[in-house]
Amino acid sequence: MRRGTLALLVAWIAALAVLGVVVQRNLHVGSDLRSFMPPAQTPDQKLLMEQIGEGPGSRLLLLALSGKPATDLATASRAMADALRGDERFTQVANGAFESGLLDDALLPYRFLLTPSFDGAPLDRDVLADELAQRLEDLGSPAATLLKPLLPRDPTLEIMKLAEHWSPPKPPLVREGVWFSPDGEALLLVQTRAAGFDPDAQGAAIEALQAYGRDLPAMAGAELVISGPGYFGVVVSRTTKGEAQWLGHLSTIGFVILLLVAYRSIAVLGLAALPIVSGGLAGIAAIALAFDAVHGITLAFGFTLLGVAQEYPIRVLSHRRAGESALESVRALWPLLLTAIASACIAYLAFFASGVEGLQQLAVFTIVGLLVAGWSTRHLLPRVLPERFRDAADTPGLERAWRFLDGLPRPRWLPPLLLALSAVMLATASTPFWQNNLAALTPVPADLLQREGRLRAALGAPDVRYLLVVQAADADGVLALSERITPDVEALVERGAIDGAELPSRYLPSLATQRERQAALPAREALSAMLGEALEGVPFRAGLFEPFLEDVERARTLELLTPERFASSPLGARLQAMLVPHDGQWIGLGTLIGVHDAAAFDAIAQKNGGAVRLLDLKGASESLVAAYRERILHAFGIAVVLLVATVLVAFRDVRRAWHVLAPMTLATILVLAVLRACGVSMSLFHLVALTLAAGLGLHYALFFERIAPDAAEARRTLHATLVCVVSALLVFALLAWSSLPVLRAIGLTVSLGVGFHFCLSILMARETRAGAVGPLDGKGHDARQG
Repeated sequence: MRRGTLALLVAWIAALAVLGVVVQRNLHVGSDLRSFMPPAQTPDQKLLMEQIGEGPGSRLLLLALSGKPATDLATASRAMADALRGDERFTQVANGAFESGLLDDALLPYRFLLTPSFDGAPLDRDVLADELAQRLEDLGSPAATLLKPLLPRDPTLEIMKLAEHWSPPKPPLVREGVWFSPDGEALLLVQTRAAGFDPDAQGAAIEALQAYGRDLPAMAGAELVISGPGYFGVVVSRTTKGEAQWLGHLSTIGFVILLLVAYRSIAVLGLAALPIVSGGLAGIAAIALAFDAVHGITLAFGFTLLGVAQEYPIRVLSHRRAGESALESVRALWPLLLTAIASACIAYLAFFASGVEGLQQLAVFTIVGLLVAGWSTRHLLPRVLPERFRDAADTPGLERAWRFLDGLPRPRWLPPLLLALSAVMLATASTPFWQNNLAALTPVPADLLQREGRLRAALGAPDVRYLLVVQAADADGVLALSERITPDVEALVERGAIDGAELPSRYLPSLATQRERQAALPAREALSAMLGEALEGVPFRAGLFEPFLEDVERARTLELLTPERFASSPLGARLQAMLVPHDGQWIGLGTLIGVHDAAAFDAIAQKNGGAVRLLDLKGASESLVAAYRERILHAFGIAVVLLVATVLVAFRDVRRAWHVLAPMTLATILVLAVLRACGVSMSLFHLVALTLAAGLGLHYALFFERIAPDAAEARRTLHATLVCVVSALLVFALLAWSSLPVLRAIGLTVSLGVGFHFCLSILMARETRAGAVGPLDGKGHDARQG
């Protein structure tokens, strides 16, 4: 290798190393999947976007312990609950056992403002007498150990009544003092601090749960099962990552073997990777500079879309001609390569026009990557390639392949026939054209879904589809309205329209209700006298209930409890998730269990002037996806117009441009038709894959449209195209076998596209192309040239 060439190569590699260090220091990878959700338009869509990851239902994890006797499982459940309550990753842990720490010492006097116990009958002598008599019976029961510490301060056990009031609306079975399923599993309900759409934080929470399951002594021999939306997201994310890595490694090995077979040089293999590496690093650097955080999905899909650029060095390597330098060969190819690069960039501009941050990142990454990879292929790669090389035109078997392809009939009726056949397949497809169900794109294994349904039913966990939205000018207005509709919601439970409901006022009453309860509390002197009368004939020592008298007196003068103050309690995070500001107002999010008649809420909505409404998260997400898709399709329409204009300008010949665009268009329609005939509904990922396939297909059509000056150059074109086709199939045909719908959609779509584009680019090329090289002699040379 010449000294100048070696210096350029070293400088190129050094520049990539420096760029890699800069990228590593400045790149911040995010994981919030809402980056790939479209911008909301309607109030319900905005609420959906705010709550899809932050809402109470998305944060819940369902735990089940099994494998040991019930007594041991109950002990394990308590140990697990105690450990989780001390872990900052979890904001609520419930297992049916009584929590004496529901309110700390500072908030404990507020129990008299929170409890509904005295709404019907005031705290007087008769109530006290009944409660004290009940306490005597309780002290003779197994619960005596739990009750004795509470009695002096809370003889009416308001804290226990609140614990029962705050338990799930449809609580599970209780055995050994904790929740159990009908199948004998100890159950726990856990709420994470992390948002449901934060797979990294959810993964950390789940790893913590699994660690407690392994390390707690009480858990020895017990099996821990985790379920819930966050767990599903982590399972799907890890499965996708693992499968994508395995398939990626396999396809990389195949790609390396392919290039070694095609070019028979390890050095050439390494050099051919430099433009792709250059494009990838430049793309990452661009999005790191343009955005605060880069989503991991952007990087994964970006490198997939950047696969178009692998064809640039392949073209240079295959089209090198004897007697010419690599730089001279690439100059002849550059007009077509530039057209291909510009066309691909135009197609990816549609993603930038979508208005979705994740897709905008994808567009910046891919466009910058393609431009840099193309520039590197044009100006750097030819200058570092070795002078000695094997002419691709002399590849064994290539002449026979060319003769076969060149001799194929090209009936003019074939494109109209394929178009008509595609129309029939599209018209007769039985499934919906568009896939609006986001859950279908990242499905959870059936056994996990069945288990989740069983645990959710046993725990009485809220429905993940519906939320009851209560809207008012401020937080207290929400609580007041929540109180007002509670009887109507309870009536729906009695009618069987729903199995249960949990409204914000369940945890914190409105200020007006607190004020009424505060005013109804007796003064200390009166309460002390009533307590003395109630104690007559009851064997409690004098002065035992002095702390109780002090708490009631304090409650009479306490500043009313607000959501901000309540946030310091163990259940404060639960209320915060249900009571949030939205568009200058406040909304309360009531969770529902077992919605059997969604229309039953219409009457409540009408009665309250629309301030109360049922939000169908599934319906809102589907409308959001539909609006999003329409916007992207409009952007793709503009991109198509620009693409046609680019090809027309490049060729300055409508007929030649037609021979490039027609195969690409027909191949895209054929891919759609085949997918639809197989029952596949289109999703965003299919649109991404169709764009990628069209970019690859445009390359094939461009180079087959090129008039070869001789037979050897025609074989070089075939060699380059075959290497490009096989390399693309090595990647995407493997993805088509994936068990994950997203990977399978991309792999199947691109594989079909590559096959159709390749075949149609040959069959629909200009008829004059074959005659341009003349008849071939026995050695594969143009016989007319001797």
